[in-house]
Amino acid sequence: MNTSNKFWQTNDNDVNIVELKGFSRSIAELEWLLLILVILYIVTPGTNVVDDWIIVKASVCYGMFVLAFRYLNFYRRETRLKLGVEIWAMVVFITIILWYTGKIHSPLLNLYLLVIITSGLTMGKFSTTLILAVISSIYLYMGMPGYLTGIFTAEQFGLIMTVFAPYILIAYLTTMLSADLHFAKKMFKQLSETDELTGLENLRSFKNTLFTEIQKASRYKHVFSVLIIDADGLKKINDKHGHEAGNTLIRTVANSIKSCLRESDSLARYGGDEFVVLLPETEREAALEAGERIRKAVENTAVDLDGKKLNTTVSIGIASYPAHAASLDELIQRADAALYTSKTGGRNVVSAHPFMKEEPLS
Repeated sequence: MNTSNKFWQTNDNDVNIVELKGFSRSIAELEWLLLILVILYIVTPGTNVVDDWIIVKASVCYGMFVLAFRYLNFYRRETRLKLGVEIWAMVVFITIILWYTGKIHSPLLNLYLLVIITSGLTMGKFSTTLILAVISSIYLYMGMPGYLTGIFTAEQFGLIMTVFAPYILIAYLTTMLSADLHFAKKMFKQLSETDELTGLENLRSFKNTLFTEIQKASRYKHVFSVLIIDADGLKKINDKHGHEAGNTLIRTVANSIKSCLRESDSLARYGGDEFVVLLPETEREAALEAGERIRKAVENTAVDLDGKKLNTTVSIGIASYPAHAASLDELIQRADAALYTSKTGGRNVVSAHPFMKEEPLS
């Protein structure tokens, strides 16, 4: 399949990939920061280290893991699974370090906060809660001899809560912040892909939809058609009744078109007074029938302008894949050429591209 124009290839996954790459870079810096902090602790005189060599070997192994996992391209694509593996590796490494530097009394205990913050910002509430539960269990296990000396007292419970209150608070705050950021990203995505006037998809969103459709059609030998629809007479209405009247016309035409479409079809505002429709699994003849339904629906719908009923019409151009084009750019050009035929043929006309594509699909 030849899409010819790389702009068509921007899709929703691009945003997620960029986000994951940003998270990945941040985790890489945290991994090296964690390693540096442990090394500094080891070389500092007077620190409590049970076995220096075990700490050194654990640090070397962790460093080799980071190098291999991150820089030898075991995972060429950034995924949340990869981030999760790295976060759990941090938990294991910190636990080993704590075990040989004083367990629950180790000054490095707060290194777990790095893990919780990282998980809260990148992995979400469930994963962060799971990690917090595992860290809590590790803490209780390491401190078990002290807790089993007698009856579990309120003082011991208070001590545990004093230690873990910051962990719980930070886990809560980071997951809430992550959820807010995720919600804001969804809202921004919705706004960036919606036409403000009509509430339809905008051209950017439609291009993503169309690119996905041509990939599917190429892979499974399916067909689809594209309709470009132009509202006739918008300039005259704008000049005579004002731009708000023109906006009313555009919204009315959009609603008329939408009422003629199937759930599987996609409708977007192409710009100005033009709309574009994607009809999956639709060949040329069926697309002509759909175009004619739309033309009649608009023709029979009156636009209410300050109590005055005005009728309008649309001109429609149609092109089908793969009959008329092998790429998205070519398909839009053929549909636009068919629209020009409708407009020069008197308007209020449906035209399909008349020629079949002779060259084989690439």
